[in-house]
Amino acid sequence: MDFLGWTASIGFLLLLMSLASGWIRHLPITTFSLYLAAGIVAGPWCLKWLNINYSAHALDIARVTEMALVVSLFMTGLKLRMRWSDPAWRIALRLALPAMMLTVAGVCVAVHWIFTLPWPLALLIGAILSPTDPVLASMVAVDGATDHDRLRVALSGEAGLNDGTGLPFVLLALLMLGGSVSVGSVGHWLGADFAWPLIGGLGIGFMLGWGIGWVGVCMKTASADVARSDFLALALMALSYATATTVLASGFLAAFAAGLGLRHVELYVAKRHSRSEPADGDLAIANTPPAEALVNPHVRSAEEARQPLASMGMVMSDALSFGDTLERLIAAALVFLLGVEFADYWQPQAVVAVLILFVVVRPLAIWLCTIGSHMPTSRRLLIGWVGIRGFGSLNYLAYAATHGLDPSQTTLVAKFVVTTVVLSIILHGITTPPLMAWRQARMHAQTQSSAANNTMTP
Repeated sequence: MDFLGWTASIGFLLLLMSLASGWIRHLPITTFSLYLAAGIVAGPWCLKWLNINYSAHALDIARVTEMALVVSLFMTGLKLRMRWSDPAWRIALRLALPAMMLTVAGVCVAVHWIFTLPWPLALLIGAILSPTDPVLASMVAVDGATDHDRLRVALSGEAGLNDGTGLPFVLLALLMLGGSVSVGSVGHWLGADFAWPLIGGLGIGFMLGWGIGWVGVCMKTASADVARSDFLALALMALSYATATTVLASGFLAAFAAGLGLRHVELYVAKRHSRSEPADGDLAIANTPPAEALVNPHVRSAEEARQPLASMGMVMSDALSFGDTLERLIAAALVFLLGVEFADYWQPQAVVAVLILFVVVRPLAIWLCTIGSHMPTSRRLLIGWVGIRGFGSLNYLAYAATHGLDPSQTTLVAKFVVTTVVLSIILHGITTPPLMAWRQARMHAQTQSSAANNTMTP
C-alpha cells in the first residue's frame, strides 16, 4: 500500500473511533486494544491491505517511535508537579534503575535457559523488554498536575526515566554480539554509554526547559501576548531531544527533563506571584492549584497576560492541550501498525517468556527494590503487575536493527518483542481498569472511615 493508502487507513480508523467513542467507553477494554484489533484485521491475517517487515522498515519505525516517546516523555515530565525533595522521586529512581536492572537480568536468564539462546542475544531481549512505556501507560500515569496519587506518580516517574536508562544495556548487548568485549570497552560503556547519557540528558533537558520556559513567560508578560503557545512546547521537545542526541546524551531523558524544567518554572512563578499565604514544602504544592487551573484557556485578555502567573498558566495550558492531542494521535497510529506487524511476528513460544516477565520477574524486581520504602503491600503488588510494555521496546528493537543486528537476529528478537507488547496491551488493558477502580474504592472507603472516626472523637 502506498502513502495515500496508509493515510486513508489511519484517517478512517480515527474517524470511526471518534464517532463511536460514546459506546467504546462502556466496553471492558481500552481504545488501544481496538486500534490493535483494527491493525490485525488490516494486516496479512485478514484483509491483507498492509504488511510490515521490521528489517526493511527499521529506520522508519525508529523515527516514528522516537517521535511518540519524545512527546509522551515531555508530557509526563510536564504533569509531574513535585519538588525535588519529594519522596516520590526516590521511589521512581528505585523503579527506574535497580528494578529495571534486575528485570533485564531476570529476562536474560529466563530466555537463555528456556530458549537456549546465546547470552548476548538473551541480554538484548532482556534489555529491550525491560523498560515500561510512557505512551501506553495512560491508565496508570498521572492525569495532570493536580494528580498526587503516589502509585501514579511512581509509575510516571519510572516510565519517564527508564526509557533512557534501558538503552545502555541494549548497547552492551550489541557490543557483546560484535565480539569486541574487553576491559577497555566495558569501561568506555560505563562512562560514554551509561553515565554520560543519563547525567547529560537530564541536565541538558532541564536547563533548556527552565531557560526557554522562563524567557518565554517573561517575553509574553512584557508584550501582553495572548497568542497560543503550542510552538513553545514543540520547540522544547525538538531542541531538547536534538541537543542531547548531538552530544551523545539521552534524547529521551532530555525530553522528560525538559517537561520537568518547564513545570519548575511554573512552580517558581506560582511561589513568587501567588496571592495566597506562602507555605513551605510539598504540602504547599499539593494545596496550591497549578497556574493552568487559574486561567480560562478560551477567553484571554491583554490585561490578564501582563500578570506573570496568568501568562504562565496560558503557556502551560497550551502545552498540555497540544501535547495531549499529538500524543494520542501518534499512539493510535503506532498501535494500529503494531497490529499489522502481529501476523508476521507472533510467536506462541514467546508467551512463556512474557508470562515469566509479567508474573515473576517484574513483580519480584519491584518487591526487592521497594524493601524499606514503607510503601503499602497492595501498592507494591499493583506496581509489580502494571509494568506496561510498548513503544520504548519497539524503538530499541529498531535501534538494534539499524546498529549491527543482522536480519535473521532481528526477526527472532522482533517475535519476542511484538508478542510481548501485544500481550501487554491486551492483558494490562483488561486487568488494569478494574484493579485501579478497586483501589480507588478502597481508598475512598478508608477516607470515609477516617473521617467518621475523627467526627466521633471528642
